[in-house]
Amino acid sequence: MPGLPSQIAEHAAALPEGTPIRANGLLHLGNRAAVDQALSRLARRGLLLRLRRGVYVRPIETRFGPRPPGVESVVAALAALWGETIVSGGGAAANVLGLTTQVPVRSVYLTSGPSRTLQLQAQIIHLHHAPRWQLVSPTRPAGLAVRALAWLGPRSVEAGLDAIERRLSAEDLNELVSHRAIFPSWLVKPLTALATRG
Repeated sequence: MPGLPSQIAEHAAALPEGTPIRANGLLHLGNRAAVDQALSRLARRGLLLRLRRGVYVRPIETRFGPRPPGVESVVAALAALWGETIVSGGGAAANVLGLTTQVPVRSVYLTSGPSRTLQLQAQIIHLHHAPRWQLVSPTRPAGLAVRALAWLGPRSVEAGLDAIERRLSAEDLNELVSHRAIFPSWLVKPLTALATRG
């Protein structure tokens, strides 16, 4: 029978890209101390990457050698694992919508859970706890617009909203406006004006 590290490596190889591997999900293979030790050994050998204490992912083998899994797939898998909403940060949202040409240097995500930091080899991923209003419509353009506007802040909200109005469909704009009840007052006023114009 193969040793515990080999069993864990085989288990990890069958998982989709970015799937988190945690000790408490491997207790059917051995006791906690043995599993923790095997995970550490696999990480030292480069067969697993340690994201944070007790959470690992497997690197992806390519013809150029191993690479870390994509940040988006890791973050999506962690959101499902932890039962949280995790979305890209406001700077990235503003960049996608063309409100800024600056490409964020740091990987910043907003989460409904606690703030924490992950490390994916040399890349640091920052998860910042965000208020509920910044996490609305997590997979929709309206949600992207909310996070971009939050990043721009009260002084630039009207100019940002003008640019967003040209980029979003009428349906997406209606969805954005529909969340007004939970937005801060500095965002409600220009959105109300937008709804009146529409």
